[in-house]
Amino acid sequence: MFKDNLEDTIAAISTAQGQGGIGIVRLSGRKSCLIADKIFIPVGKTKPSDFKSYTMHYGKICDNGKIVDEAILTIMRKPRSYTREDVVEINCHGGLLALGQVLDLTLKHGARLASPGEFTKRAFLNGRIDLAQAEAVIDIIRAKTDSALKVSLGQLSGRLSQEISKIRKKLLDILVFLDADIDFPEEDIQHNYTMQVSGGLTDVEARLNKLLEGAFCGRILREGIHVVICGKPNVGKSSLLNALLKKERSIVTSVAGTTRDTIEEMLDIKGIPVKIVDTAGILKARDLIERKAILRSREHIKLADLVIILFDASCRLNDQDRRLIKEVRNKNVIAVINKIDLKARIEKEQICKAFPKVVQICAKKSKNIDSLEDALCEFVYQGKVLTPEFMLVSNLRHIQALKDAKKLLGQARSALADKLPPEFIAQSFKDACADLDKILGKSFPEDLLNRIFDDFCIGK
Repeated sequence: MFKDNLEDTIAAISTAQGQGGIGIVRLSGRKSCLIADKIFIPVGKTKPSDFKSYTMHYGKICDNGKIVDEAILTIMRKPRSYTREDVVEINCHGGLLALGQVLDLTLKHGARLASPGEFTKRAFLNGRIDLAQAEAVIDIIRAKTDSALKVSLGQLSGRLSQEISKIRKKLLDILVFLDADIDFPEEDIQHNYTMQVSGGLTDVEARLNKLLEGAFCGRILREGIHVVICGKPNVGKSSLLNALLKKERSIVTSVAGTTRDTIEEMLDIKGIPVKIVDTAGILKARDLIERKAILRSREHIKLADLVIILFDASCRLNDQDRRLIKEVRNKNVIAVINKIDLKARIEKEQICKAFPKVVQICAKKSKNIDSLEDALCEFVYQGKVLTPEFMLVSNLRHIQALKDAKKLLGQARSALADKLPPEFIAQSFKDACADLDKILGKSFPEDLLNRIFDDFCIGK
């Protein structure tokens, strides 16, 4: 099926929909240059199929002599192109109508409309990039912060793939010793292979552990962290949201219960994409609307990666505070004591006893907000210093494959300690290699590819 699809020449609009100065229609496949010959009239006499690779030419897009648009056409010949096929890119005006007419012309003359992610899928199938690099493309497009972009660019450059390949080679080297004992049982090499396998296994496990160390942080940078602000009425939740956003988003009044529903915003806190939710501070509903607001707030708390529980420094802890403390006890929590500009009456020692991380702020005056941001970063990075050499695995599929491989290596170590036949140990190593192959795309079911590339936009 893949081979049949690869014979087609595909076309799509590769720029975002909407008005713009420039839009791009991209073609890939063996008929790309021939289709360009039929629709593009250059200023010079040379036709597109005779253009040199990586050159740009000005001309007009025409349909039976009728000018459709002015354009600049770029030729990129195989194999030195994104897809390792002949690629043509037509830069024309960025209106939907102009782009649509140019695209329709390419389809009229033999191209097929590309499916989502098909250009990148071809780059993978034609061996230009591996599957991990292909997945990095969509992560780059969707990156919400500079830090997330850097992680994705590192994966696209092949850093993760190179490390996975090194680990895979180590596993194959170990299998050589195991296969020698299986194939030549009459030779007395038991002691030698046991030492080799044990030493190699230790090295591989250390490499896998190092990759998995950055998995939590990598996933957060890729997908964002879900943070919920909760607290009793009038403790300053809306003021805190405004301080973090550095703009007036929530209405702030001295009337308790002003916020009657959840308010959600996305923000960038020191490179971390944060989906932050300001919940209603109502604990006892007065009507149906408030009852639904309470249920929604509790649902957000239940699903949150991190809860910021807010206390009023000028008030003693009451039953509402204690009820909330009990409700978030099993969550990841940063406790925040607000209104430190007022005379302190709160029992701070009780809060410190309930929660390991406590920050004191004045949200209304944006005082110490940076301390809260630092605490959030500390939670995400878990005390790690992110040097350029530190690798973050951000894709959930990759993380699961690494965990599966680690589990299999744990079984191999147990089998080695129990002096089981080498066949049992070798099978665990082979299965671990298969898990790593899933990351690189050395073996893949068709439905996996469809799931991955269906998430792409058309034209990439």
